[in-house]
Amino acid sequence: MAELPDQPLTASPEPDMGFVTGWPVRAADVDPANRLRLDGVARYLQDIAWENLQATFFAETDPWWIVRRTVVDVVHPVAWPATVRLRRWCSGLSTRWTNMRVQVTDENDGLIETEGFWINVSKESGMPTRISDEGLAYLSQSTDQHRLRWRSWLTEPPPPPSAFDVHFPLRATDIDQFEHVNNAVYWQGVEHFLRDHPDLLTEGHRAVIEYHAPVTAGQDMVVRGRFDEGTGLSLWFLVGDTVSTAARIGPLPISAQPTPTLSS
Repeated sequence: MAELPDQPLTASPEPDMGFVTGWPVRAADVDPANRLRLDGVARYLQDIAWENLQATFFAETDPWWIVRRTVVDVVHPVAWPATVRLRRWCSGLSTRWTNMRVQVTDENDGLIETEGFWINVSKESGMPTRISDEGLAYLSQSTDQHRLRWRSWLTEPPPPPSAFDVHFPLRATDIDQFEHVNNAVYWQGVEHFLRDHPDLLTEGHRAVIEYHAPVTAGQDMVVRGRFDEGTGLSLWFLVGDTVSTAARIGPLPISAQPTPTLSS
């Protein structure tokens, strides 16, 4: 079993760099212990991306993006009641995709570090397309990494079917603007399996999800899980024999501890 890569997420070049927003933690985003759930974090990442898009020229020049991978490092959990501050910046790019970092903090020392691999796509073809010159210039303000390449972190194939496979019914509200299952919905499946492994959440932890193939309304999806003591929980979201999405949750690596100067 391959363990999660333990490299730290890229630090911001300047404490005040990036797009900033925030809001109170909502009741629908927390578990019975008031912890901000991973699907809540995923929605927050979508919301700040949407706000960032609408607050800049990207809404006109580069309006369509999809996420290929999201890394969530929960250093200190966020819990209700709290008001979260989110800061978003580019930590690496190529001509068609970017790594976008989002730092989530609150007034109670909560700290969640995230990084998402975002692909600029054509609405007509759904294929990766070149980011506008204006967009490349804007994103380059916070990084000198201009040769970003895709490398999958979660390549392990799923285990055989078992009695622990969970059918994951899809609802009309799970479908996004691309007519695919929304990214945050998969994190609900992750949270479902975490109920049986609460020890993973008692200390800092890293959660990674990679989206391999879109799922549309009406398809039948199954989640297959495997827990490995000391290393974490692996999940595969399957449509038939095809892995649409893979996820892994494990202890936060020591080398992935954040740089303290990130907060401002």
